Amino acid sequence: MTSGLDWRGRVGDIWAAEWRRTDRSLADLSRHLNAAIAAVAPEQGLALDIGSGAGATSLALHAARPGLCVTGVDLSPDLVTVAQGRAADEGGGADEAHLRFRCDDAIRLAAREGPFDLFVSRHGVMFFPDSVAAFRGLRQAATDDAAFVFSCFDERGHNGFATLADAVIGHTPPTPAGYEPGPFAFADSHRVADWLEQAGWAPGAAARLSFEYVVGAGEDPVADAIAFLSRIGPAARAIAAATPDERDRIVKALGRALSDYRVEDRVVLPASAWIWRAHARGGAG
Repeated sequence: MTSGLDWRGRVGDIWAAEWRRTDRSLADLSRHLNAAIAAVAPEQGLALDIGSGAGATSLALHAARPGLCVTGVDLSPDLVTVAQGRAADEGGGADEAHLRFRCDDAIRLAAREGPFDLFVSRHGVMFFPDSVAAFRGLRQAATDDAAFVFSCFDERGHNGFATLADAVIGHTPPTPAGYEPGPFAFADSHRVADWLEQAGWAPGAAARLSFEYVVGAGEDPVADAIAFLSRIGPAARAIAAATPDERDRIVKALGRALSDYRVEDRVVLPASAWIWRAHARGGAG
């Protein structure tokens, strides 16, 4: 489980250092998510990007709706610093009133600075300790016609970065009996719809999306993929915990497995995610 403290510390630091490769891995998904966001985003008002990471979704939303005031919020100071730097470099000279990034808890910031007209997230909602309470907090900080668009991973078995790591390590983690924050916490669409409804949101039909998860590229894409997966994801955790001999075995097996997914100068793993659209329902719940 990745806790808030992890994102504020070691995990957040690694994701900040790897932001270019993580953005690359999710680029195919992001195209679809950004289109879904743009389809409901107002021209003006307030938007909050939950778990904004290195800022890709906030930057895309700002480009599509320059009159909208977009705030990206993340627990990791290093990721927020990266996002702020990208906004300065890529954001078209946006002033802080229309694009800004804050290191804070998303629910507390929403309560303090709302009501918001739009909530968005690229894979940032799966780590709340209590998803219903988090969704309810967002609803209470929303306008009565607010929209909510977010993505989350589908089942573990539909995502090659996890199944490949399981095969290489020789162990598949058991499915949690109940809710447990983490990458696959929102895999069950029926359960997520129920959480949204309990919290005062009216969920639309979730769209299941198969996408290309690019883990390696360049002159030696397999080596690039090994470097990336040795830093982020289930293989990284196993490598970090292994003895030197076991670590060497895992890395070699990882390289052999990744070679099967090389397509010219890229290594592409199959992946699957949900894109959710919801709207505020009635008064704040």
